[in-house]
Amino acid sequence: MKRLNKAIRELLLNIFEKIKNLVVNYEDLLKLLFVAILTKGHILIEGPPGTGKTTIAKLFACSIGGSFKRIQMTPDLLPADIIGSYYYDIKKSEWVLKQGPIFTNVLFIDELNRASPRTQSALLEAMQEKQVTIEGTTIYLPKIFLVIATQMPVGSEGTYPLTPTLMDRFAYFYTSSYSRDEVHEISIILKSEELEKSYLSQIIDLDTVSKMGEEVMSIYVSEKVLRYIARIVMFLRNREDILIPPSPRASIWLYRGGKAVAYLEGVEYVTPDHIKWIARFVLPHRIHLKPHYIAEGVKPQDIVEEVLKSVEVPK
Repeated sequence: MKRLNKAIRELLLNIFEKIKNLVVNYEDLLKLLFVAILTKGHILIEGPPGTGKTTIAKLFACSIGGSFKRIQMTPDLLPADIIGSYYYDIKKSEWVLKQGPIFTNVLFIDELNRASPRTQSALLEAMQEKQVTIEGTTIYLPKIFLVIATQMPVGSEGTYPLTPTLMDRFAYFYTSSYSRDEVHEISIILKSEELEKSYLSQIIDLDTVSKMGEEVMSIYVSEKVLRYIARIVMFLRNREDILIPPSPRASIWLYRGGKAVAYLEGVEYVTPDHIKWIARFVLPHRIHLKPHYIAEGVKPQDIVEEVLKSVEVPK
C-alpha cells in the first residue's frame, strides 16, 4: 500500500480552513469540492439564489491556482456561446477559433435549467470526455476541469428539466438553502464585509492537484467495501417506487468519492462510513421516482437514508 504524502495533504487542509473562515455553514459543500477536483467529477447544486455558491467556487478556484469563468444561463443562450465558434479574420485571411468560457479550470454555470435542452446538451461531451467538438474539430479541455452548476428548484418558473442523461454526468449533488438560524444569519452579514476586504491567494498549483488525484487513486478499497457499494445500488434498483434507478455511474462515483473522502481524512483505506457520507451526494439526483410516489411526497433523499439504514454494513 502506497504511503500518503502528508505534506501536500496539509496544503489541501490549509485551503479548507482558510475558505471555511470566509464562508458560513458550507463545510459539506467545501469538502465536496475537494472530493470532486480529486476524482475529476462535477457538482450540481440545487437551491435558491443568494446562498454564496459563486463566492465559494471563486475562492476555491483562486486557492488552487486555477482559472475561473462563470456562465449565466438564459433561454436564448446557444451552444456556441459556451463552447466557442470559428470566425473569419479579415486581416489574417483565415478562420480563427474563438474559444468559449468552457475552456477554463473551474467553470461555474448559474441556473443551468434556465438554458434550453439544446444548450444543456452542449455540456455532455465536455463533462464526459473532457473535450469539445466545434465544426468537426475536436479540442481538448484543460487537464484540471471542474464544472460546478446550479439549478433552480425543480418546477420553478421559466426552467427546463434536466434530462436523466445530463443529471447522471454530474458525479455529486448538493442542496443549498437559506439559513433559518439567526446566529448563522448574523455571521453571514459580518462575513460579507470581510469578503469585500480580504483576498484569498493561491496556496497550491494545478500540478499539485494532479499529484493529489494520483494519491487518491492509490487508496485501498477492500472486497467487503466493494460489495457494500454494489448492495446499496442493487437495493435501489429493486425498489418498486423508482422509475429510473441509478446507473453504473452511481457505483463508480461511490467508489471514487469514497477514496477521496478517505484521503481528506488522512486514511489509506476506505471504510463503510466514507461510503455512507458520499452516498448522500452521489445517489439522490440519480433516483427518478414514479409520478404517484412524487405526489405522495416521497423524496429521493429520504430513500437514500432508508437504504443506508437497510443495507447491512460489513464488519
